[in-house]
Amino acid sequence: MRMVSAAALTLIALCAGPARAEDLKAFKLTIDGVAVDIDPGESADVTLPGGKKSKVTLERNDFATFSGGSFSFNHPSTISVTKTDLGENITQYLMASALGTIVVVQEYGKLNPVALNQMMLQEMTKESVQAGAELTRQPTTRKLPDGKKLTGIRAEVKTRTDIAYFEIVGYGLADQGLLFITRVGSEDLGTEQPLIDKFWESLKVKM
Repeated sequence: MRMVSAAALTLIALCAGPARAEDLKAFKLTIDGVAVDIDPGESADVTLPGGKKSKVTLERNDFATFSGGSFSFNHPSTISVTKTDLGENITQYLMASALGTIVVVQEYGKLNPVALNQMMLQEMTKESVQAGAELTRQPTTRKLPDGKKLTGIRAEVKTRTDIAYFEIVGYGLADQGLLFITRVGSEDLGTEQPLIDKFWESLKVKM
């Protein structure tokens, strides 16, 4: 089970990128061979071949669709989804908000991960539990719009000042599958629960 342990331990690792001194734009927009650097929400004047001048504006959509090898879901376009190769044919996709809400998809290519939900929950909550938090859990099932059923657990980790809500469910075949994990804090439910809801409402499993 070494590969499973590695997947659990790597679950919420985040790497901060190096700071850049240059003021770079996020996008390069090219029209008729003329390129202009631009950020979402900005406008720029462009002189096209032949001398014609035009104003272009780049606007960001509220949501974008992210697709993995065997799944897809919608997410706020302001939040990126990172991909990490955990080895042993396991790939992890992580979406994390600034407030600590997380959505994780782990894609397994050699085993059915449905039975791993208890171990994942233990890895994610053991430090809080060791510090005195109260952990409660119950079985849960989610049914996707196409009829597929995801099975797993819901859990609450209650400390003196906060409650963290977890959901870990999976879908699998004989030698492959997907594990879905969400976490949100009670203090952030008002602003962060829509992110979680959008994930579940738009989730598609392609296996």
